[in-house]
Amino acid sequence: MLARSDDPALLLIAPTGGGKTLAGFLPTLVDLATTSRDHDGIHTLYISPLKALAADIKRNLRTPVDEMGLPIRIDDRTGDTPASRKKRQRADPPHILLTTPESLALLTSYEDAPRMFAGLKRVVVDEIHALADSKRGDQLILALSRLQVLCPDMRRVGLSATVEDPSAMARTLACHPDPCEILVADPGPAPDITMLDAVEPPPWAGGGGAYAIPAVMAQIRQHTTTLIFHNTRAQAEIFFHNLWLANSEGLPIGIHHGSLDRQQRERVEAAMQRGELRAIICTGSLDLGIDWGDVDLVIQVGAPKNVKRLVQRIGRANHRYNAPSKAILIPANRFEVVECHAALQAAKDHDLDGDSRGPGPRDVLCQHILIRACAGPFDADQLYREVTTAGPYTALTRAEYDDCLTFCATGGYALRAYDQWQRLLQRPDGQWQLRDPRAAQLIRMNIGTIQDSDKLKVRLRRTRGGKPLGEVEEGFAASLTPGDTFLIGGQIVRYEGLREMTVEVSRERGRKPKVAVFSGTKFATSTQLSHRILRLLAQDDWPDLPDHTRDWLRLQRDISQLPQAGQLLIESFPHNKQEHVVIYGFAGRNAQQTLGLILTKRMEELGLDPLGFVSTDYATLIWGLEPLNDAAPLFTPAALREGLDSWLTGNTLMKRTFRASATIAGLINRNSPQARKSGRQATFSSDILYDTLVKYDPDHLLLQVTREEAMRGLIDFGRIEEMVARVENRIELRRLPRVTPLAAPLFLEAGRTPVDGTAQERLLAEETERLMQAAGLTS
Repeated sequence: MLARSDDPALLLIAPTGGGKTLAGFLPTLVDLATTSRDHDGIHTLYISPLKALAADIKRNLRTPVDEMGLPIRIDDRTGDTPASRKKRQRADPPHILLTTPESLALLTSYEDAPRMFAGLKRVVVDEIHALADSKRGDQLILALSRLQVLCPDMRRVGLSATVEDPSAMARTLACHPDPCEILVADPGPAPDITMLDAVEPPPWAGGGGAYAIPAVMAQIRQHTTTLIFHNTRAQAEIFFHNLWLANSEGLPIGIHHGSLDRQQRERVEAAMQRGELRAIICTGSLDLGIDWGDVDLVIQVGAPKNVKRLVQRIGRANHRYNAPSKAILIPANRFEVVECHAALQAAKDHDLDGDSRGPGPRDVLCQHILIRACAGPFDADQLYREVTTAGPYTALTRAEYDDCLTFCATGGYALRAYDQWQRLLQRPDGQWQLRDPRAAQLIRMNIGTIQDSDKLKVRLRRTRGGKPLGEVEEGFAASLTPGDTFLIGGQIVRYEGLREMTVEVSRERGRKPKVAVFSGTKFATSTQLSHRILRLLAQDDWPDLPDHTRDWLRLQRDISQLPQAGQLLIESFPHNKQEHVVIYGFAGRNAQQTLGLILTKRMEELGLDPLGFVSTDYATLIWGLEPLNDAAPLFTPAALREGLDSWLTGNTLMKRTFRASATIAGLINRNSPQARKSGRQATFSSDILYDTLVKYDPDHLLLQVTREEAMRGLIDFGRIEEMVARVENRIELRRLPRVTPLAAPLFLEAGRTPVDGTAQERLLAEETERLMQAAGLTS
C-alpha cells in the first residue's frame, strides 16, 4: 500500500503490522532518492505522540536508507534531544525530522521558521487517533495551519490502526476547505483475545491484579516476550515488585513508564530491541506503534476502560500484518470480570468507542497566538483565516478569536492594569507584535499542553548528586519522613530527605515499601463500553462468564435486581448503624464522583444528613444518618443542574481546572529562566487569580474556558446528563434489609470523600450527650 503524494491530505487506516508507517514514508524516499543533494531544509516532518516512537522510527527508517545508499539525513527532535543537536538542526536541517507536537510548536516560534521549513513537502502524523482526542492534537493541527501558509503545497498524511469515525478524523486532519482522502486497508486476521480463567477468583475490589501473579509467570515462561500493561504507574510498580518476588528462575523482566528516568527507559527499550527481556511491565508509555518484533503476547491487567486502548495495546503482539495478535485480559476485581468480557466482545466486533470533543479549546488557541507572536509581527485578519483552516477551529467565530487576542494582549479586563500580562501591542501599521521581545524566551519555555502533576526528581543520595531514578508527585514527597520506603523503577528505596526540589534516597532491601503516587491517568470507562456492560447484565444468563461471577450476578438479581440501561437503579439499606444509598449510574468515574458531590449537597439540604461517599465507574455509594425514601427530588434535570451551578464556583476541582487552562493559555508560567515554580507556588498564585476573576471579572475568557473544560473533563457533567436522558425519570428505588452483592465491593473502595455538614455536628452532639450521661452530668 502506498500513500499517494498528490492528495492534499490522506488518512491511512491499516492494522498494526500492515506497513502503514513505511507507506507514509515511501513517497518521501522516492522523491529524495533523486533530489536529496539539491533539497534545502526539511523535506518531510514526521510527528508522533511519543518520544520513544520517534526514536524507534528513526532506527527502522535508517535501515532501508543505509542499505540503498541514499544520501538522506534523518534526525529526531524531542524534549530529550541535547541542546547542541537542536542548534545544529536549526542551522542545517535534516531531510527528515522526527518530532512531537510540542517540539514542532517550539520550532514554529522562531524567526527563522520560514527558512527552516521552506522546502517542506510532507507531514506524516503517526498514531493520529492518540492525538486527535487531546489538546496536544489541537495544538498540532494549529501548528500545521501555520506550516501550510509557509508551504502551500505541503501534503498531510495521517496514520492509524484504531479509528472509530474515519470521516471525523479526516475532517480534523484536513486543511479546510481542502478535502482529505481516506484509505482503509484490509484489516488482516482477527486478534486472539481471551480472558484469564484463574483458579482463584479475583478480589472484590482493587486494581493491582496480584492474585494472577502465578498465572502471569506461567505465560511469561511459555512466550518469547510478553508486554504486561497496567492502567496506572503505581499499579505497574506494585505488580513488577510482586512479579519479581515470584520470579524464582531469575528471568529478565523490565519496567517502563513515564515517571522513570529517561536513561532507564532507554535501557529497557534497547534491551527490548535486542530481544533480551522476557517481560516488560508498562503503562501507556508503550501503547503506540513501536515495533518490538519478538513480542508474542500482550497481557492487560485491569479493565482497559476503552476499547480503542485495548485494540491498540493488543496490536503490540505479533507486530506483523499476517499474524494475529495474541492477548489475555486479567480483571483486577470481581466487577472487572464483566467489564473485561464486554471489552473483549467489543474488540472482536470492531466496535471502537469515541466521543465528539466539540470545538477546539480556546486556551490552546491563546498559546498559539503567543507562539505566532514570538516568530515576528502578524496580521490579525490573516491569522484568523489561518486558524479557521484547522479542523477543530473551523467554527471559531471572529468574536471568540478577538477575545483570545485581547486576552493575549492585556490579560483581560480585570488584569489589564498589570504589566506582567501586557504581552502584545498593535503597531501603527495594524500588525501585532510582542510588547517586549525578551518575553519570547519565557513563552517558549512554557510551550505545551501536557499538564504534569507537580513532580519532583528522585536521585540516589551522594555528595554531588547521585544517579537519577525518576519522579514522584510533590504531594507524595511531602508525606514522607526520613526512613520511609517506596517503590520506583522496581526497586525499594529509603527516603533520606529533600534538597533543592530533589528527593534524595538510598537503596533499601527486604522491607515492605510504600508506593509512589505517580501522576498516571486514571481512565474512566467509556460511554460505549458502559452501554455494553448494561446490555450484558440484561441477559437471562451469562454462559461465557466464570462460575463465581455468574453466581454473584444471580444473587444480586435474587436479592435486589440488576441495573438496566433504561432505568436508574438506586438501593437503600442499613449497615453498621448508618444508612446507605447506592446509585448505579454507569456514567464513568469522574461523572459518578461529581454525582456524589451534587447529591450529598442536595441530601444535606433535605435533612438526610450524609456523612460521605465513594465512587467507581459504575456506582456511587453514599452513607449518612437518615434513610432515603424518595429519590425523585434528587434526580430531576433541573435539580442536578442547579446543584452543579451552586457547587461549582468555589470547588477545588474548578480551581484545578482553571490552573491547567491558565498555564496553557500563558497566564501562569510554570517555567522561567531563573527556576521552575513549585506546584504549591503555582497553586497559590492560580487560586488568587481565580478568586480575583470570579469576583471582579466573572465573564473572563479563562473562566469560560474553565467551565467548558470542567464540564467535559474532571467533572464530566455531560455523562450525568446522558444518564438522566437515558433513564427518563424511570427511577427504581429498592429499600433493602442489608448490603447487596453488587454494592459490597464499594465498601472496599479507596478514595472516600467525607461530607462536612450537619451530620457531623449531630454525631458530635449525640456523643457529647452520651459522655455527659455516663458522667452523671445530665438527667
